[in-house]
Amino acid sequence: MKERVFKCVREALPRSGKLSLWLLKIILPVSLLVRLLQYYGIIDYLAEYLHPLFNLVGLPGATAIVFITSIFLPLYAAIAVMTSLAMTMREATILAVMCLIAHNLIVECAVTKKTGSSFWGMVVLRISMAFVAALFLNNVLPVNDTPFMQTAQVEQFNSLGAVLVAWLYSSLTLIITILVIVTALMILQRLLSEFRLIDAISRPLRPLMRVFGLPDSSPFLWIVGNVIGLAYGGAIMADMVEEGNLTLKDANTVNHHLAISHSLLEDTLLFVALGINFWIIVGTRILFAMLVVWVRRFIIYIGRQKNEKNYSATHL
Repeated sequence: MKERVFKCVREALPRSGKLSLWLLKIILPVSLLVRLLQYYGIIDYLAEYLHPLFNLVGLPGATAIVFITSIFLPLYAAIAVMTSLAMTMREATILAVMCLIAHNLIVECAVTKKTGSSFWGMVVLRISMAFVAALFLNNVLPVNDTPFMQTAQVEQFNSLGAVLVAWLYSSLTLIITILVIVTALMILQRLLSEFRLIDAISRPLRPLMRVFGLPDSSPFLWIVGNVIGLAYGGAIMADMVEEGNLTLKDANTVNHHLAISHSLLEDTLLFVALGINFWIIVGTRILFAMLVVWVRRFIIYIGRQKNEKNYSATHL
C-alpha cells in the first residue's frame, strides 16, 4: 500500500510542476495586462460602449464595468466593483449569472484550447451565453426592488509602481496556490487510478452525464471542474488527454458544458454570501450548459446527415 502511494506521488510531482508552469505562463502575463488596463482606464472606457446592450437585459448601464472586469479577472475583483454600485437584488442576480458564465475568460479559454476547444469559439460562446442567460432571467424573474448590499470599495492605485507591487504580491500568492492545488489534484488522480476508484466514483454519475449530453468518461472531470474550477479542471483534463485516457473529442464536449457551468461550489457561494439565491444562479447555468451541449450535438448530427446525403448523391 505504502509503495503504491509513494509511486503515485513520484509520478505526480513532475507532471504537476509542468502543468503548474503552463498555467502560470498563461495567468501571470494576463493578470499584469489587466491591472495595467485598469490603471490606465481602458476597461472603464470599454464599459461605456456597452451601456445600451446592458439596458436590453434589464441592467443599468453602470453594471457594464462589472461584467468587463469579470471577463478579464477572477470573480473577487468583479464582486468588489459590484458591491460598490447601487442596484436591486433582481439586477444583482442577473449580473451574477453573467459574471459566473464569462469570468476570467482569457485564462480559462486558453486552458480549454489545450484540450481540443477553439479559443475564440469558447470566448464567443461564453460571452453570448452570458447575455442569453441574462435575457432569459430578465423575462422570468419577478419584479423585485429589494436593494442589493453595498459593502466594498474598488481598489485604487496612485502610481504605476503601486500597480506592479500589487500584481507581484497577488502573483506570489497565486503561484503558491496553483502549485498546491495542481499537485494535490495530480496525486489524487493517480491514487484514484492506481486503486481503480475513478470508475467507482464515475459510475453513479453516468446517467446524469447522459442527461447533460456528456460522454461516459466525463464524471470525474465534471466533479473537478465544478468543485475546483475550470482552470484546475483543465489542467487535469490536459494530463488525461496527454496520457491517452481522454480523447480530444470528448474533452471538447466537456469543455462546452463547463464553459457555462463550472465551479458550482466556491464561485456560487461568493454570491450566495451577498444574498443572491443559490438555486437561481446554479439552476440557470446547468440549464444552459445542458442546452449548449445538446444543441451542439444536434448541429453535428445534422451536418453528418447532410454530408452522408451529399456523398451518396455524388456516388450514385
